[in-house]
Amino acid sequence: MAVYTVHEPPLRSGTTSPEPERFVFVRDGFSFWALLFGPVWMLRHRMWLVLVGYVAAVAGIGAVLHFIGLARVEPAIWTLLGLLIGFEAGTLRRFTLGRRGFGNVGVVVGDDLELAERRFFDDWIKRRPNVGEPSPKRPAIVPPQLSPGQHPILGLFPEPGATR
Repeated sequence: MAVYTVHEPPLRSGTTSPEPERFVFVRDGFSFWALLFGPVWMLRHRMWLVLVGYVAAVAGIGAVLHFIGLARVEPAIWTLLGLLIGFEAGTLRRFTLGRRGFGNVGVVVGDDLELAERRFFDDWIKRRPNVGEPSPKRPAIVPPQLSPGQHPILGLFPEPGATR
């Protein structure tokens, strides 16, 4: 079973409710494609800031390793960096979506993406108020009137009018 986080897009101008087609499901866990093709994977998901950070890290690490004479360990370093990108792929996508204004609206579990989407939207439809129907009005809560000299009390004790 895979775990997905669900991200709701920001509302477009002129709309009052989110568009279900634009929701993004991000799988939690290791990403094989991010391991093998890190920069291409970042471009594919439009993760510009993450890509800039990746390029800066690769250039900095490469320069430091070349400067101190450890260029022979570069393949091991690049492999470890690729593993890090693969393990943190979901987190990097969630970071990028958050920067774009997407809100995290839930977590859903499913065997695959289709089942996770179905489970989420079944629950989402149940939670949404029906469009066009008036929302039920909540009764106003009127605080009790205090006599002069009494102060509003928060918590369970002391209760007004209680004896000691």
